[in-house]
Amino acid sequence: MLKSWKKSVRGKLARTAFAAVTSAALLLSVVPSASAEHWALTGDVAVHDPSITKEGNAWYIFSTGQGIQVQRSDDGRNFYRLPQIFLSPPSWWKSYVPNQTPNDVWAPDAQKYNGRVWVYYSISTFGSRTSAIGLTSATSIGAGSWRDDGLVLRTTQSDDYNAIDPNLVIDASGNPWLSFGSWNSGLKVTRLDKNTMKPTGQIYSIAKRTAGGLEAPHVTYRDGYYYLFASIDNCCQGVNSNYKIIYGRSTSITGPYVDKSGKKLMDGGGTVLDAGNDRWKGPGGQSIYNNSVIARHAYDATDNGNPKLLISDLKWDSAGWPTY
Repeated sequence: MLKSWKKSVRGKLARTAFAAVTSAALLLSVVPSASAEHWALTGDVAVHDPSITKEGNAWYIFSTGQGIQVQRSDDGRNFYRLPQIFLSPPSWWKSYVPNQTPNDVWAPDAQKYNGRVWVYYSISTFGSRTSAIGLTSATSIGAGSWRDDGLVLRTTQSDDYNAIDPNLVIDASGNPWLSFGSWNSGLKVTRLDKNTMKPTGQIYSIAKRTAGGLEAPHVTYRDGYYYLFASIDNCCQGVNSNYKIIYGRSTSITGPYVDKSGKKLMDGGGTVLDAGNDRWKGPGGQSIYNNSVIARHAYDATDNGNPKLLISDLKWDSAGWPTY
């Protein structure tokens, strides 16, 4: 289940988000490994669970925090914060998660589909499966005017999975799906209706671990394979975080997904893409854009373990496996 220490980290992010905008520019030399092509970022890079997308020439990051936090960069390097999506929580949230910290929104996922920008997000109660995935959308990020599209799915303590960490997936035929899940019985995927963008069918299990955490799925299609990226072990403990990014792939969106060694992700498999380094601890909460860019957060050991944005070029080896 979710660990209670997430509360303090996410709460701190919410309190400091707008203060970060007025702080002096912070130059980051992003070097998790010697062979990687990482982006040197400046400005407001305080994030947790980033989702990366692009509109025109501008890059956007949506992340955990009050009302869904949004940052923009006009050049892919210098980021500044925009107004949050929800200035106050929609009234229906309390019907499904009555003990939610007011307007605290987790792990949004922003993607374009069928002429709209869709942002899936989660609200939850720490340490429980009382959770809900919601949806908001707009004609464009720049236009704003976000529409509340309501509840997507929910879980309670009686369920063996958790409705958090949503990710919109478009399959090879152009059909929308939603992957989601955290700890418990693992990660799931379900098909969405093209018109409502809500579930319309069964829920499939795509990854599971019996020891250690597993959450934050992100699925992307490339050259005949669906690639499942996920975060394992523990986030939200600053420099003591041991989060890692893993991956596997499948010829079907519903699995089975296997890692480079052939082990199924339903059997605890997963090849590690990023385990951090001496400066950047516990990388995770990853998001892929156009199969060529990966964003994630990591905890900066040179700055009291504060979570910050990392962005890198995502590459693919000759066998079709992801790499930096």
